[in-house]
Amino acid sequence: MVKYLIGICCLGYALALTNCKIKGHQDTELTASDYVIAYNVLFEEQNSNYEVFTMNFDGSNPQNLTTLGGVEWTYNSYQDKLYFISDKDTCHRCFFLYETDYHGKAPRKISATQLEDSWISTRKNGKEFIVKPSLKIDSAFHIINTKGQLISRLETGLAFSADPLFVNEGQQVVFRGGFTKNRLIPGFNEALFIIDLDGENRRQLTHYPERDTTAGPFAYRAGTPKWHPTENFVSFHSKQNGKYSLYGVTLDGKQQWKLTNINTNEGWHEWRPDGKWLVIELFDDAQSQFHIGLMNWKTKEFKILTDSFYIYQQAPNFLIKTTQ
Repeated sequence: MVKYLIGICCLGYALALTNCKIKGHQDTELTASDYVIAYNVLFEEQNSNYEVFTMNFDGSNPQNLTTLGGVEWTYNSYQDKLYFISDKDTCHRCFFLYETDYHGKAPRKISATQLEDSWISTRKNGKEFIVKPSLKIDSAFHIINTKGQLISRLETGLAFSADPLFVNEGQQVVFRGGFTKNRLIPGFNEALFIIDLDGENRRQLTHYPERDTTAGPFAYRAGTPKWHPTENFVSFHSKQNGKYSLYGVTLDGKQQWKLTNINTNEGWHEWRPDGKWLVIELFDDAQSQFHIGLMNWKTKEFKILTDSFYIYQQAPNFLIKTTQ
């Protein structure tokens, strides 16, 4: 996991929790109190122990959901199911995909295929995933079911591909790609691409400003893509003009624009299923503190949810509470 860090200037903000009803889990009507926010925490730095935490929508009651030791990172949720990669019971950072619920009880291993450290996406009401297997196994994306069985492979035709995202009801995939195998090789030129499930019609969606040199060789020019569920665009983070910000791009690539105006760096993020709230990882140039922030997408009002007890608090997503 690439590390960004955040020194935060907390903005004044009115968090209207009682008026956020959406259609959601099992077609019941949900309010903000039905959600928690899951995120990754460096729990014990000396042991490189990352855990997945949850907190309430207002930032209260942070809890360690995984308590497994080693490295656990969440990269996706679907309704009340949380998906995370873990190296438990295997070699350090040899990742496999697991599923658990809001309570974190009895995590279930989904696939016996080792994965790369890459974001995943779901389709067909959470019944299928697109993942990136370890490069020792395959260079293509794999589409698998909830039992870990391989449904199909997706070859992108690029030297580097990661962070796949289903779009257009699972009929296409947006992903982060590069023209060389890694950032250390000249010509990497990271961007977001869209491709059909049969590997045809690949198109480049994002184009980094030619005169901007502030990203250097290692910063994200086009970070992990996320789908806005009601406004039909893909969001991503990119270091431009010396600062990480969130940007949007349409699926035809014809429009690309800056989404936010927060006075700190913005990184991995997720949209609530109704598109009304945006949860963001935030960090400063000095990389001294990660925080998780929450934005009302309509008003752009914004609140920091985390304190500074842990330095690394990253990669947030929304999870529905369950009563069982």
